[in-house]
Amino acid sequence: MDAGSHQVKRFKVLMIAPTSFFADYGGHVRILEEASILQKMGHEVTICTYHNGQDVEGLDIERTLSIPWRQEYEVGSSRHKIAFDLLLFIKSLSVALRKRPEIIHAHIHEGALIGYPMSLLLRIPLVFDLQGSMTSEMIDHGFLKPDGLFYRPMRQLEQIIDRLPRAIITSSRHAMNILCNEFDCDSRRIHIIPDCVNAEFFRPPNEEGGKALLRSRWGIPAGHRVVVYLGLLTEWQGIGLLLEGIARLRENLPDTHFLIMGFPNVEHYQMRAQHLGIEDRVIFTGRIPYWEAPRYLALGDVAVAPKISATEGCGKLLNYMAMALPTVAFDTPVSREYLGDGGVYAESGNPVALAGAINSLLNDEERALGLGRRLRKRAVERYSWEKAGKEIVEIYNACLRS
Repeated sequence: MDAGSHQVKRFKVLMIAPTSFFADYGGHVRILEEASILQKMGHEVTICTYHNGQDVEGLDIERTLSIPWRQEYEVGSSRHKIAFDLLLFIKSLSVALRKRPEIIHAHIHEGALIGYPMSLLLRIPLVFDLQGSMTSEMIDHGFLKPDGLFYRPMRQLEQIIDRLPRAIITSSRHAMNILCNEFDCDSRRIHIIPDCVNAEFFRPPNEEGGKALLRSRWGIPAGHRVVVYLGLLTEWQGIGLLLEGIARLRENLPDTHFLIMGFPNVEHYQMRAQHLGIEDRVIFTGRIPYWEAPRYLALGDVAVAPKISATEGCGKLLNYMAMALPTVAFDTPVSREYLGDGGVYAESGNPVALAGAINSLLNDEERALGLGRRLRKRAVERYSWEKAGKEIVEIYNACLRS
């Protein structure tokens, strides 16, 4: 056998990301880390995305033209995305014809729909990186009603899109079950690659000096405990429910502050906190750059993930776990899948139960520390981007063989 037969194939990959990449939250982190690990393994990756978003050093990002009437970041469902996606199709086709990729790796349902005609034209496989049910997310985002006129057509469109790719990558077994049971997808085309975490980047801090300075900057008194949240500030992420839970804890936990980090809708939730009488307990930092996230999470004694969506992934859980933060989450299949028996669960959508779960951890430091260590160990052992990158390349190879 000659030496050349041992060489690993290097792929040219066109990623289609119908979102304002890069922004500092979950789905974008998955795109970033997948592209980064594939490049680290020697593959050539080009990301086509919307016109606005942060550039990331080392990544080849191609952006669409801008739309004069819509300059802000696109978060969640929006009627404006129709225009954005049309421009993204044009940009992606132009890049595909110029760079001649061997794989189209499409994120989100719109990405798969955009990528499919290009996969036919270039006769290359389409791999669909699914981040949740399209119609379920539209309902969660308040963009679609389950009893509305457009629900059935959108559900049928979702089923059509799910059948277009050569392979589907999903972040949880729960999502795979939905694809098979609700959309009649062939399980042989579905591959589970969970969200992962860089456990060297997200890790418990070794020194306390930086924490003291950061606490002082945000007005957190010495000795007071901190509950952290990092992610989007939206109703489908459960922020309204979290604020209601905090209001119930106000009298029981006089020495506790809640550090709520993320965007958008900061002013909206500040007003809600004021209305609930908890503005002195809740600190809204606004957007936290991804590269600063470990420093801020290190301030926490407990982390909270009140996401109510039953189909979307929840990458923030992995960051909490890697930081050894004891974590409270609503009891959803995705939360159970990531946290296992190291999580503390509250009845989904119930702010009273959420408050009780947070209170139980803050009042039992020994238990909290033990759960944090268990979660860190679970993150390191199960959720490595290096392992995920190898699995993605195996999927590419299988697609080409078929």
